[in-house]
Amino acid sequence: MIRFEHVTKRYDDGTTAVDDLSFEVAEGELVTLVGPSGCGKTTTMMMVNRLVEPTSGRVLVDGRDIAGVDPVALRRKIGYVIQQVGLFPHRTVLDNTATVPALLGWKKAAARARAAELLDLVGLDPAVYGSRYPAQLSGGQRQRVGVARALAADPPVLLMDEPFGAVDPVVRERLQNEFLALQATVRKTVLLVTHDIEEAVRMGDRMAVYGQGRIEQFDTPATVLGSPATPYVADFVGNDRGLKRLAVTPVTEDDLDLWKGNHEGYVGGPGEYEDGTHAPLGTSLKDALAALLQHDAGRLVVTGDDGRPLGVLTPAGVHRALRRASAPAESRPGENRAAENLPGESRPAKG
Repeated sequence: MIRFEHVTKRYDDGTTAVDDLSFEVAEGELVTLVGPSGCGKTTTMMMVNRLVEPTSGRVLVDGRDIAGVDPVALRRKIGYVIQQVGLFPHRTVLDNTATVPALLGWKKAAARARAAELLDLVGLDPAVYGSRYPAQLSGGQRQRVGVARALAADPPVLLMDEPFGAVDPVVRERLQNEFLALQATVRKTVLLVTHDIEEAVRMGDRMAVYGQGRIEQFDTPATVLGSPATPYVADFVGNDRGLKRLAVTPVTEDDLDLWKGNHEGYVGGPGEYEDGTHAPLGTSLKDALAALLQHDAGRLVVTGDDGRPLGVLTPAGVHRALRRASAPAESRPGENRAAENLPGESRPAKG
């Protein structure tokens, strides 16, 4: 959906903001661009909607070189969310959200109906908030309006520049969760710029770690954390990268050992097991380990969609999962299962 081909941006004073950048973002993928201030990540993002023009190379959106597309027309087809939101203070929330459809020539009733639909989707009841003005909203609410406005014309591409940076940590985490849930529904192609490694790891399907004007590593968060490509990346993601990996590694069936309990042995109802410790398949290792520690248990019963046990996760299984998530593609489950086990380890079969 978005493709950079040997893109360089050099300013008149000789500063090279982006140097020979080549990467691709797949349709429906959320890619985070992370790095220190001045590394070129925002410049990269702004070249997608031609707010910055490359010195050389090509940027393609949906297979088309955007150098040949009218910039105004291009921007109206790309959603854009910034840290300070940029709402019009003299317009209501509903009218702010309907801005782009109105610019595209939608009839007023259709634009406002779409705006109401999007406000509802981001958790703001249009009957309550639609007639309010930005000054009457909290920071988190204004950020939601900014996301709704960016999505109002149903753009295939969404650019987000530090979108949650202007709110406190508690609200930021809630907005991140809400946006991930929204993204699971709308499946936009997203470039999200952040300086926060925690946010990059939490939000991205893949993440690009920037050095000075160049991408040092471009891979899944689990792989970046588990196998940093360079000393720079290892230093940037931090010495606690092993702990960060827990939050981005889901529990899969390949991580489970045999459960020796009664598969019908519910205690008190569906989903309650003999040791009182269970979680659904796909739970993050962070949450799974938290459950083990909370119950002082040596195993976690992992269940399927129907509530039946699929197996148990043990501390050894957590270790296997981390090794699996950070392994090169050729040695991941389904491609080279022998490489997954620890040396000398005999892994019990699953029940």
